[in-house]
Amino acid sequence: MKISEAVSYIKNQDLVLPEFQREYVWSREQAKQLLVSLTRKYPVGGLLFWNTKEPPELKNIDTLPEKLGTVQVILDGQQRLTTLYMLITGEIPPFYLDRDITNDIRDLFYNLDDGDFQYFQPVRMRDNPRWVRVTDCFDGDVVDVFGVAQNTVGESEAAFQKARQYESNLSTLRGINDIDLPIQVVPTKATLDDAIDVFDRLNSLGTKLTDAELALTHVTGKWSQARRTLKAKMDQLRQQRFEFDLTFMTRALVGTVTGHALFEHIHTVERPRLEEGWTQLSEILDYLSIVLPTRAHIHSTRDMSSTNPLIPIVRFLSLHGGEFQSDVSLRRALHWLYLAQVHQRYAGQTDSRLEHDVTLVNREESPWQPLLDQIVDQRGRVEVLPDDFEGRGAGHPLYKMSLALAKANGAVDWFNGISLKTPVGDTYGIHSHHIFPQSALYRCGYSSDSHVDRQMVNAIANRAFLSGQTNLSIGSRIPEDYLPEVEERYPGALERQFIPLDSQLWKLHRYRDFLRARRELLAANLNRMFDDLVSVDEPTSTRPLDDLISMGEGIGLEFKSTLQWDVVEGQQNRSLRDSVLKTLVAFMNTEGGTTLIGVEDSGQVFGLKRDLDIVGGSQDKFLQLLNSLITDRIGVQFTQIVNARIDSVGGESICIVDTSKATEPAFLSGKRGAEFYVRVGNTTRALDPEQTLSYIEHSL
Repeated sequence: MKISEAVSYIKNQDLVLPEFQREYVWSREQAKQLLVSLTRKYPVGGLLFWNTKEPPELKNIDTLPEKLGTVQVILDGQQRLTTLYMLITGEIPPFYLDRDITNDIRDLFYNLDDGDFQYFQPVRMRDNPRWVRVTDCFDGDVVDVFGVAQNTVGESEAAFQKARQYESNLSTLRGINDIDLPIQVVPTKATLDDAIDVFDRLNSLGTKLTDAELALTHVTGKWSQARRTLKAKMDQLRQQRFEFDLTFMTRALVGTVTGHALFEHIHTVERPRLEEGWTQLSEILDYLSIVLPTRAHIHSTRDMSSTNPLIPIVRFLSLHGGEFQSDVSLRRALHWLYLAQVHQRYAGQTDSRLEHDVTLVNREESPWQPLLDQIVDQRGRVEVLPDDFEGRGAGHPLYKMSLALAKANGAVDWFNGISLKTPVGDTYGIHSHHIFPQSALYRCGYSSDSHVDRQMVNAIANRAFLSGQTNLSIGSRIPEDYLPEVEERYPGALERQFIPLDSQLWKLHRYRDFLRARRELLAANLNRMFDDLVSVDEPTSTRPLDDLISMGEGIGLEFKSTLQWDVVEGQQNRSLRDSVLKTLVAFMNTEGGTTLIGVEDSGQVFGLKRDLDIVGGSQDKFLQLLNSLITDRIGVQFTQIVNARIDSVGGESICIVDTSKATEPAFLSGKRGAEFYVRVGNTTRALDPEQTLSYIEHSL
């Protein structure tokens, strides 16, 4: 088949692409080299088509035009055909959408003088008419070779000679339209399974698809909408800043459906189980997109060094109703997740280690300690040492973990006080700030030519997390100049990012001492965060719950019938949430206290049934909602002083919320701005701005 015919067949949908094929993945360099080979008459391989009267699900085609006979389905050669179609027509082939093309190759240029191919280079090509866009070369009379020649050598006989040379090179490029590509055909009698088997065998001999791509091919062969469904979910999760690729999504589906991490186990699974497993996995991913930001301080996949540690967690959730059944289980899972990241559990032997760990999840009711033992066996320890930070830069997992630690510690921007938990856009997105500017360090003796010096200058211990605007505003100021200003403007902001507070260490000549001190602070606080996750949670009061209720409301104890269920109207009322949040803020601003949700003012137990019904009956989701409300309405830093758990009395569930006194003023944000509350006796009282300032000055 001539290349021009193949392009025409694709345009008219006489050549179509099955849904089980992967997307266009060729690089710009691969596309360029294909044209180089074709213009030099080199062989570029053949094509494999499947002639069938019953085509499988097709990419971007819901209904084929009515045609007699069979349809030609591309089984092999689609990367080459897509490349040729785009460069010859300048368009995206009909079996793809614009968003499917992540490497747009159409910016390739051709040199009429020597036949060279290069992607657009402004300095080299902008004022040089001999460089012509490849797509223009195939578009009729767009390229005026004589005009280019005149522009090059002027009005002379030489212009005709140059024009003939340019026309010859242009004809060589256009001549690839007439090149015949060898074709093999899978006969009409072949079934879809036969076609996939041929596709599988072919890719095991030539340029191999990844195991994930082959697995997804088999899944799509059984369940035609699989690839589209996975990609739609990826788009949805991307809106929440969790960008999972098809490899992760496929492996997660394999784990959910088969209980294995190796892709091959899904090849023989039939459609009903695939769809059932996908429904389960989709809900688990939604759940994780809530849990990771609110409980793990992981607000996007960019906050993770790898998504692989989520695979055992996905499998665990698939075995336990799609969510953690207790706060202890959740905390231990997060503890393991952090350490799997820090110690790079899956940096090598990824498939075998994931398979081993998923097997542990299948075997153990509570797998977190056995999984942790695997890290100990692999790394010798789980504790983070100060020396682990030495020589490590932003590419090391400890960097991402330091960001999670800073968020957990309530880190704020140094110049505007904005919380770093929800970065937005370029202005307020999180930047990696060099505390000691690179330029200042290189001026005072460190060499940019020395690998060791570069490591020291770019060390994690010399990084802080700030908004883009603040990072740019600080510029090349040295720390002894601007850190005192930060501390004065936002007291505690430096400590929340574990900056040594000895101002002598902020001087350039004490840089090595600063790094040493900060490595110690980072390691100590990381270990403390890890240990806190697996420590036994002790309630504020040792009294049984019914004894606590019998005490009645007081300065340190408040009863709330519900969180958001309107007892009078018999329906959800989100405005009722404010009542609980005001009490929490008041406790934070006084001496702390306990709030019981599910108990009426009289001490009568009302229970959480209505509140739980609103969140699907899940205690864990109820606690997540409460945590999210505290984060959004009061501040992420205050979640550290609130401990919420659910207990029962008389067969009714009650939420016990223990709140400690805050070390800084706590405000409740709402439609009327930020409001300040305190406890006065057994009531919660709002203070006006003047009273607030006075209270903060004398009481906090």
